[in-house]
Amino acid sequence: MKIQINARNRAHNFNVAEGEKILYAGLGGDIDLPYECASGTCGTCKARLISGEIVDAWPEAPGRKYLKGEDEFLMCQCMAKTDATIAVESFVQTVEKSGVSVPAALSGHISSVKLLTPDVIHLQVKLSQPMAFDAGQFVMVRVPGIAGFRGWSIVNYQREAEILEFVVKKKPGGGISEWLFNNQCEGVAVELFGPLGHATFYPGLAKNILCIAGGSGIAGMMSILSRAAQDGYFSQYRGDVFFGVQTLKDAFLLQELSQLRAQCGNKLSVTIALSKEEPPGSVLNDYPQLKFDTGYVHEVAGRQMQGSYQDVRAYLAGPPPMVDAAVRILLMARLTTDNICYDKFS
Repeated sequence: MKIQINARNRAHNFNVAEGEKILYAGLGGDIDLPYECASGTCGTCKARLISGEIVDAWPEAPGRKYLKGEDEFLMCQCMAKTDATIAVESFVQTVEKSGVSVPAALSGHISSVKLLTPDVIHLQVKLSQPMAFDAGQFVMVRVPGIAGFRGWSIVNYQREAEILEFVVKKKPGGGISEWLFNNQCEGVAVELFGPLGHATFYPGLAKNILCIAGGSGIAGMMSILSRAAQDGYFSQYRGDVFFGVQTLKDAFLLQELSQLRAQCGNKLSVTIALSKEEPPGSVLNDYPQLKFDTGYVHEVAGRQMQGSYQDVRAYLAGPPPMVDAAVRILLMARLTTDNICYDKFS
């Protein structure tokens, strides 16, 4: 089936298979359609149906609250029954393939499972074929027996990766997270679509890096830091990382952050922000490469970064209220919007 999408700048055409989500088909066809979460929560991929028939796979999707008319729908949740013409309010471009990771459907299996804290789990997925991606991106993952895809940020970085690493926080009542924490999932086959996400890092950026992450939002930051470390980026540019959790017992990946700090030297600073307790006295002996502070992570970052925003690109990830608060602080510090990067998850 063929989809024609009318955008503010021009019309584009792409093919969609039966049962394939319209958003995924367009992205896989090198059309840079509007999206952020790609999982039905943010509403960014909304479109208007002009002609043809579609099927909505998730009529209760939270992102539907952003739809204004009966003819509007979420491209990430809808499939075409016939050829269709749709419209979006944004500009749409054709992706130039050179150097860009084009999303595609992949398969793999969960090859390793490790509990990091009582409510955070580390997973490795062995892919059936290597996937190229950019530091800071995420993939959509679907597991057997649970409807829909979920977006997981990639922790590791290799340009052509055969294994993807993830950290997933347990969400009470969340279908996939409950499945992960309550089942023996090692060896289970999974479906993936990706890579996705615009909050990416390239060594040619030539700016200082600021990372502000809450909870499992540290995942994509680890990928960014890994690529920067591999390219010796912090020999020339500064990196400031702020990772927020409630208490030290909730913290994870501290050893990995310590190793990055030791590898990259004094131009990389890593601060752990504890929102519900003072840092224990022994923590500096346990993690001498790291700094510790008290408060919400965006507040800690705001205090420590005063007067240090020159030539900075900021990357944000975590609960939406944290990201919103961090954006406000950065805008007040006169950081321009093109230097504030995050993918919107609700």
